[in-house]
Amino acid sequence: MLKLWHLKALLQKSFSLLPGGHRLNTLMQKYVTRGLDLNDQHLHYKLTHAGDHYRHFRQSGKLDRPEGLAQFSLLELGTGWYPIVPVCFFLIGFGRILSYDINSWLTKDSLRECIRRLLAAVDSGSLFDYLPEPAIDDRRLATLRRLHADWDRTAFAEILQTLHFQARVADVSELDLAADSVDFICSNNTFEHIYPAPLERILAQLQRVLVPGGTMSHFIDMSDHFSHLDASISSLNFLRFSRRAWARIDNSIQPQNRLRLSDFRRAYARLGIAVTEEVIVTRDEAALARTPVHAEFAAYDRADLATLHAYLISGKEEA
Repeated sequence: MLKLWHLKALLQKSFSLLPGGHRLNTLMQKYVTRGLDLNDQHLHYKLTHAGDHYRHFRQSGKLDRPEGLAQFSLLELGTGWYPIVPVCFFLIGFGRILSYDINSWLTKDSLRECIRRLLAAVDSGSLFDYLPEPAIDDRRLATLRRLHADWDRTAFAEILQTLHFQARVADVSELDLAADSVDFICSNNTFEHIYPAPLERILAQLQRVLVPGGTMSHFIDMSDHFSHLDASISSLNFLRFSRRAWARIDNSIQPQNRLRLSDFRRAYARLGIAVTEEVIVTRDEAALARTPVHAEFAAYDRADLATLHAYLISGKEEA
């Protein structure tokens, strides 16, 4: 019997083989699955990441230094449509904000919706469930309100400049930044879509540009993303397939590397990147129990296989 995830997998595989496949997939997400809407759940996830990343950076002690927040720079990997995390770090007071993606998703309209939802969260007080109120710079908040009020009369480039925000479309495995130039690097739901070899090249570049004493905070979603659409399968359904079988299902539109947390740990270790903290957010033993895991995953322990969501926080030693 054909399931929803079969249909999505078939469509994405087909799109990946066609010229303009990413655009076709975007149209499907926008008008059919509504996967591009910044709904309350999506906003909650984005704000949760912003708050967690802020705490991870604060633990470095750099925020307590007297030079001021405007000295700090942020690099986000994976811009997407709604740059909630970069705009939150603008509100915190960061002076330079970079966001990289392999594709161009950000538009003036999607940024406007992002800012509208953030301002509504400030006005309702709900933003402070994620970011402590003292962290928000009043002058930056006033700037954001003014931008939103003058949106139709302001060019997109001017809006980005006012936000200290550069959205770059580039392959981060060849990062065009100087060594030791970025204070904080983060990503959300990105690493699970990058295959091992390019992931290590990207990690090496991120570590290269991180300042001594800087911090990286990466949130990784290791669940089967098809299960987000189809509740009839477990969040670990993709572990039932061999590598060869999964290669027939997987696609370049939304690739899933199926790496487990231990695989990411080993990648960091091979590059000499010291993980300073590991935060496991979700572990689903019930999903693992109902999934006939393929023998190729036999070397992994059950806790590793069952881990769905986690942060890896790392640093760079000061000279």
